[in-house]
Amino acid sequence: MGLERLTGLIAFARAASLGSYTAAARALSVSPSAISKSVQRLEQHFGLKLFTRTTRSLTLTPEGRDLFERAMRILHEVEGIDQAAVASRAEPSGTLKITAPLPIGLNILAPALPRFRERYPNVTLDLRLGDQYSDIIEQGIDVLIRVGQLSDSRLISRHLGPHRTGAFASPRYLERKGTPRHPSELSEHDCVNFRYQSSGQALRWTYNEGERSQEVIPEAGITIDLSDAVAATMAADGGIGITPNYVAAPYVLRGELVPVLPQLIMERFPITALWPESRRGSPNVKAFLAFLAEVFPSPAPWDQAVAAHMPGAD
Repeated sequence: MGLERLTGLIAFARAASLGSYTAAARALSVSPSAISKSVQRLEQHFGLKLFTRTTRSLTLTPEGRDLFERAMRILHEVEGIDQAAVASRAEPSGTLKITAPLPIGLNILAPALPRFRERYPNVTLDLRLGDQYSDIIEQGIDVLIRVGQLSDSRLISRHLGPHRTGAFASPRYLERKGTPRHPSELSEHDCVNFRYQSSGQALRWTYNEGERSQEVIPEAGITIDLSDAVAATMAADGGIGITPNYVAAPYVLRGELVPVLPQLIMERFPITALWPESRRGSPNVKAFLAFLAEVFPSPAPWDQAVAAHMPGAD
């Protein structure tokens, strides 16, 4: 098989799995036109139409679906050869692709990456932030960090730490409006709420009342779909809101936010690292997973910072 045909198979497989030339180009770090031309040459070589194209999507033809399944078997074998070669090297080197939700990447991972590079200068880190990386094997991701667990038998997982959230407000806001003692008082306050980008649903604020779990969606004057923006709005005296401790902790340490309403402290889905079974022996992945144990210590410093400023703390 010639190099051009193998390149075409890679471009075709990425476009088929991701559903567009643009997404495939992003995953392979080339231009969309390069993906399109590679697929066209592959179609000309086989004399087959591989995609039904519309302005918005790509759909595999029956012939394209058959070729896709065969191509993926070949590419997985090639990937296995590559991983075996990587695993044979004693020192981590080459590119390590990581993906994480934006708030975790911004507040926890990105500040720690220079320390990893000091330790392993031959590793080039490629950090991709967002939740669009769902099939990490198809997208060539080495380590995925997520809140919660992905149910994929091809992946190995490791618990990194709890994902705790709490309610916060700025000292100036509380001086002006008073400090609530119970979630039932939220109707008397300005609130900043979070909206999930995936579903468009507003965050439900839950708390325990005796043995019963209570839930409230506050009447928010401001709703934002990014935790960091919620924290920034609260620090600008926007009202009371809920955000993860790792986002709020720097504001708390600077005196720009204080924790309120301990009833609203929640330990949501855990923060988890996942990686493909095929990367098990990779020195890069092994080194980064060991490093993550340092980045996510127990107890986490961001949880300790918030707890130390909780009302009633010594």
